[in-house]
Amino acid sequence: MTDGDQQEALVKRAEDEREDIFRRYELGLDPSNVVDSWENPTFEIYHRTDKYGFLHDSRLPSTRDAQEVHRNKIEMERDKKWMKMLNQWPPPQDKLHKRVYKGIPDRVRMVAWNKLLDIKKSIDNNAGVYLRMLQLARKYSTETRQIDADVNRQFRDNLAFRERYSVKQCSLFNVLNAYSIYNSELGYCQGMACVAGVLLLYLHEEEAFWALNTLITDQKYGMHGLFIEGFPKLTRFIDHHDRIMSKIMRKLHKHFTKHNVDALLYAIKWFFVVFVERVPFSLSLRVWDIFMLDGDRVILSMAITILYLHKDELLRLKDMDAIIEYLQVRLHKNFGYSDDDAIQALERVMKKLKDLKLDVPPPAKSNEFPTRKLGDFVEADMEKKIGRRRNDYTDAEKQVITDVISRQEQNAIDVQSTVSYETSECATGDGYSMKTFESITSLATSPANSSYSLYSNGFVVTTIDSEQDPARSQSIHNLSYLQTHPALPPNGLQHMRHSFSSDSDSRNRIDLDQALEVLQRQQLPLHPKTPSSQVVYIVQNGGGGGRYMDGHRDAADDDDDDALSVENTRL
Repeated sequence: MTDGDQQEALVKRAEDEREDIFRRYELGLDPSNVVDSWENPTFEIYHRTDKYGFLHDSRLPSTRDAQEVHRNKIEMERDKKWMKMLNQWPPPQDKLHKRVYKGIPDRVRMVAWNKLLDIKKSIDNNAGVYLRMLQLARKYSTETRQIDADVNRQFRDNLAFRERYSVKQCSLFNVLNAYSIYNSELGYCQGMACVAGVLLLYLHEEEAFWALNTLITDQKYGMHGLFIEGFPKLTRFIDHHDRIMSKIMRKLHKHFTKHNVDALLYAIKWFFVVFVERVPFSLSLRVWDIFMLDGDRVILSMAITILYLHKDELLRLKDMDAIIEYLQVRLHKNFGYSDDDAIQALERVMKKLKDLKLDVPPPAKSNEFPTRKLGDFVEADMEKKIGRRRNDYTDAEKQVITDVISRQEQNAIDVQSTVSYETSECATGDGYSMKTFESITSLATSPANSSYSLYSNGFVVTTIDSEQDPARSQSIHNLSYLQTHPALPPNGLQHMRHSFSSDSDSRNRIDLDQALEVLQRQQLPLHPKTPSSQVVYIVQNGGGGGRYMDGHRDAADDDDDDALSVENTRL
């Protein structure tokens, strides 16, 4: 068989597989549609289901408590006010702001999101476009297999998505496939499945498609830059997040740097999917409401709000694993504050950041927004049609690695220049944590089956001692990480799932949660130098005067080093 014949056979196999997947979604819940038993989780009718449709591993309460009755009464009053306001759209801006921050009632959220995102206008201006994109996707999409895998695991604890090939599962599959054709420069990434899934909980299929497009392409939200190759918006937001931490939460910033807790390890899902699955769903919906009203600056403020509300507990945790587990798992189960209290704190933090001129990150660059015309069909090249993996990384992906290294070094330098460390166990500028370098693999947002990782492609970071090179330059050498670190678990960063985008070059991406789990299992040693007795000049907040300290600083001083004090924010 010639190479041409072999390629044709591979393309034919991919086309048949795509058609079979589309056919199964087209059948939906038809009895003739065969579903493997493992694809449908069990359902116990006695388990509690909240008003959003999510199942909880607890029994139904026997009675309704007085607080629930009171909350329902308040929400019914808000329903009436919102229905009146929606019928007189648009309302005065201050009135809309006040009511959105108080919370959009769940029964009117569908209409409210339609208004906030101006979905009707998008549909009217693009009549027939969605159906045309869906038809093209059925014939040409290279993302179908990966989208099918992700749909099968998205919100499976929610009644709307629990049954395989349910109406909402089919809608999610259609929206993601159609959008991978509509925005061919972006294609598909895993985080988009969660965003589209949240939208579909309240919107119809075509409404969710245009809502997703608004969130991705509108400059007010700009999620295109989070998912495109190189993750330029993620890098910009992480940098600004670190800048805020270093200025107004210095004690916690120092604590995180000491324990190698890079923002990449805990903030990726905060930024990619607007806190879904990182805080209780009811609170994440409140943040989504405000995000749709005020745009992406809300995400940065909410990140700082979470850290500030839980600062005392985070400072008590003394290792990276415990801190990450607290931020990723424990807060999702029990946030510790009511939704109203959390949103009131968010409002005050947003005001404080605005006063400090820290509420808005640096301007976005052009690569954070689509450069191709949306809706123009671009047929994939042969490599993507047959699903062949590439073995190298693009310049944009390598630049992400360099940016992460630079930011981590600067964080360590900033902290060391502000206060001296008390023990030699602190991570100084002379000891760069390989965990931060490994965390770049968790930037990936599309899970796919592949044994390819950053290390299996031969990249490893080495640091040069600062005494030999004051600039502390970082270089990437073509070395084998697996050979130099045989202790890496065999399940490490291998056997990940792999996906291709519809960009000009296919991208290797690794499952977000799986990569983070691997990161947290790594125990690579640091070799920091013990800082000698040094003199640091401390300038107190909000006033002149300062004093010299040698070797350490008093714990009482640490208590006052945060600009986000109780007095400042009135939390």
